[in-house]
Formats: sequence, structure tokens, C-alpha cells
Amino acid sequence: MPTPSEMETVHLLRAAVVELGLHSARFASRNGMHPTDVRALIALMDARRAGEETTAGRLGAELGLNSAGTTALVDRLERAGHVRRVRGQRDRRRVVIEVEDRAVELGQAFFGPLIQRSVELLRGYDEGQRAAIRDFLDGVRQAAAEGRD
Repeated sequence: MPTPSEMETVHLLRAAVVELGLHSARFASRNGMHPTDVRALIALMDARRAGEETTAGRLGAELGLNSAGTTALVDRLERAGHVRRVRGQRDRRRVVIEVEDRAVELGQAFFGPLIQRSVELLRGYDEGQRAAIRDFLDGVRQAAAEGRD
């Protein structure tokens, strides 16, 4: 049975997730996007940071979309100037989806203050505490991901 302290932490995490979702929805609304568009851009930016190429198939799988839904999503983002389709660097036969710098700048302008505030909060913890926070958040992320299938 969870302790009151453990449940308080779980409820605070849930509240933070809800607020982050609302923040993301405000970004989507202000920029004429669907919430899935924002999730796609985040996935593409994460891949870019990791130096990975993202095909439409990989993006669709990550977002839980079928082929037609993924094509519509990428078409929509491309028309809006947020992504481009290019030949893969490693395999020129593959078409990969790249996020445009304009989309990164748009996201930074909106999410930058929240990111900066989050960094400021983290600076209030020592490295051991930050490691515990990372481990906890990664564990929750993994637990939630187990329910995808």
C-alpha cells in the first residue's frame, strides 16, 4: 500500500503532466497546430539532438499513427514550413523527415522560459539529488511506455 508521501509525489507528478499538456496545447493552438503535430516536432527534435535520422515509418510508430495518418501529419507540417523531406545521409534511398530551424526557433521562443525555469529549479539540487530525479522520471516514462502496446 502506498504511503501518503508516495501518493503526494504521484499526484504532484500527475498535476505537472497535466500542466505540461495544457502548456503544449496552448502552443499548438497559438500556432494553428494539432497536439499530434507538437508531439511529432518534439520527436523530430529529440532525434536531431541524438544525431538520428527519422523516417515517416519510425515517426508514425513513435506517435502510434498508421501510415495514412503519418502521411497526413508530415504533409501538414511540411505545408506549414516546420519539416522537410530529404534523402537520408546514411542511405540515400531512404526519405527522412527533418525539422526546420524555423520550427526549433518557434518552440524555443514559447518553451524556452519554461525550460529555463526548470533548469533554475534543478540547480537547487546537488548532483546526487538530480540523478535520483532523473532515475525517477525515467522510470515513470518507462512504466508509461509499457502500456503503448
